[in-house]
Amino acid sequence: MDKENRHLKAKLGYWHYQRRVPKRFQDFDGRGVIECSLRTRSLEIARLRRDAMEESDDLYWAMLSGRADDTSSPENLAFQIDQAQRRYKAAQARALARGFVYAPIEQLANQADLDDLVARIRRVDVADAGKPSRSEKVEADALLGTVPPPPVTVSAAFETYCSDIAASELIGKSETQVRAWKKTKRRGVQYFIDVVGDRNMRDITRQDAQQYYNWWKDRVLPKPGRAALSTKTANRDVGNMRLLYSAYFKYIGEEDRPNPFRNLTFKDRQSTDVPPFEENWVREKVLAPGALSGLVGDADLILFALIETGCRPGEIANLLEEDIHLKDNVPYISIRPKKDREIKTVSSIRDIPLVGVSLEALRLAPKGFAHYRDKPDLLSANLMTAFKSRGLFPSPAHKIYSFRHSFEKRMQEAELDYGFRCMIMGHANSRPAYGDGGSMDYRRDQLMKIAHPVPHGWASALRRR
Repeated sequence: MDKENRHLKAKLGYWHYQRRVPKRFQDFDGRGVIECSLRTRSLEIARLRRDAMEESDDLYWAMLSGRADDTSSPENLAFQIDQAQRRYKAAQARALARGFVYAPIEQLANQADLDDLVARIRRVDVADAGKPSRSEKVEADALLGTVPPPPVTVSAAFETYCSDIAASELIGKSETQVRAWKKTKRRGVQYFIDVVGDRNMRDITRQDAQQYYNWWKDRVLPKPGRAALSTKTANRDVGNMRLLYSAYFKYIGEEDRPNPFRNLTFKDRQSTDVPPFEENWVREKVLAPGALSGLVGDADLILFALIETGCRPGEIANLLEEDIHLKDNVPYISIRPKKDREIKTVSSIRDIPLVGVSLEALRLAPKGFAHYRDKPDLLSANLMTAFKSRGLFPSPAHKIYSFRHSFEKRMQEAELDYGFRCMIMGHANSRPAYGDGGSMDYRRDQLMKIAHPVPHGWASALRRR
């Protein structure tokens, strides 16, 4: 028999599937020679159905031999999942070979067309009215949908969530942004697995969810000699498990399934406000000659660019040459999404005039900052280390992000228009939008009202460095 037509035999104008049980499987399968009609006169269709029957038998034999050879406990979840996956895939293939799409029995009972259901029942061949053989039961399970879906563990569901369910969320993100997104989501999932176990998603109970919640509760409540962890972190991690559970069962069509993680949250009583830098501190400490000398990769220029633009550090670090407009009558920068990198929100798209120390800094970096492009963690670590070691933070609560808060505070105290402040900061504006935010000359003049004076000789020293 040629390979293309293997296991095919013509009878009375119809094609049949005919295959001998391999010797190594005869101890598990006593059928000897398998033969059944493929219900088609077309050789092309017969080949497709033959492939499905062949795959079904291969999976069936592997399942039987695996069960015989496996010395692990039947209670072992990995073993159970492997066997269930084999059975389920074999049932799908066998139903397809019979000309049907595999469907769970609940779906057949509630949604199937009566003619389809009758056709499936008629195709279940039982030799006599007695107890069906093992092969006949396999056939009936496939056509009538009585093979349960394989267990899906929390870790497997998370991989499905990342690759399929939340795929649209990852469109436009850079590799670094995707890694950061997955890292945040994975942390809460991994903590659950560490505390409760890599459970079958269908087996997760309210008690399991409460066990995980109580594990976090023990960490957010202050205890002698141990600092309490943030309730914000706890809520995020418990929330990520709640989201995974809800999204997974919606994905497989069980939207109404009760979520065991519902209503498990902590009240956030801790202030997370980041204080702004005071103007005198910036002028006397941060802009002092040599205060930021020696930083790697022009991190000092990025820092100076933050001061008079109010940008997020990543927005400056990811500027490209095409985003830095130094030759215009009013120099400015453009914050835009890239093909391989998204920005935080649509309102973050904006053009910001360059004034004061920010203009001087970007004149020295007209092509951007390749060393820190798409490396926000590296930039943050280097700047935080420099500020802490050089005493440039007024308090432990201050962060690099304090420059953004300081910029907004200066605009507010100068009584700049609310809409203008929202536009420059990249915030959503609750007011109706009219116009384009003003010309670049207008924007520059507004920012000049709050700009720090450039210290005498500061720009020259910056260029010499």
